[in-house]
Amino acid sequence: MSATKTKTAAASIETATDASVKSFEKSISAVREGIEKATKGLETSQAKLKEGVEKAVKNSEEMLAFGQGNLEAMVKASQIYAAGFQDLSKHMAASSKTSIEDAVAFSKSLMGVKSVKEAVDLQTGFAKSSIEKAVAEGNKLTDATVKLTEQTLAPLTARFTLAVETFGKMN
Repeated sequence: MSATKTKTAAASIETATDASVKSFEKSISAVREGIEKATKGLETSQAKLKEGVEKAVKNSEEMLAFGQGNLEAMVKASQIYAAGFQDLSKHMAASSKTSIEDAVAFSKSLMGVKSVKEAVDLQTGFAKSSIEKAVAEGNKLTDATVKLTEQTLAPLTARFTLAVETFGKMN
């Protein structure tokens, strides 16, 4: 072979080699870019997943705390009701005792009357007094019952208001 042909052949081989190297480098570069994009996509997905899990855990903790608050409000309302009902029962027992004592005293005084007119007057006075006391006691009992209801419902109403404020913001 001649020197020119050898140089041309060598140049062709060198050009082909350069082209192959450049093509290989482009391929490697493309693979690297693909790996970088895939890595970034995976990192973004992992970050979003982590954020979602953290948000779910936070929401679960908040719901658990809210549920615990509801339970505490129920317990408090029950305690208020039990104590109030006990007070009402004591008041009713004392009122009944007083009524019985008044009836016994009336019966004793009725036995000592000397005329029918005196008996009728005594009976009328006792009936009037008994009705007035019954109305007064009924009013006291109604007021105490309303107050007990308000006190019992207060912790539950507060929780309901908090629920509306908290969960109303979520929409």
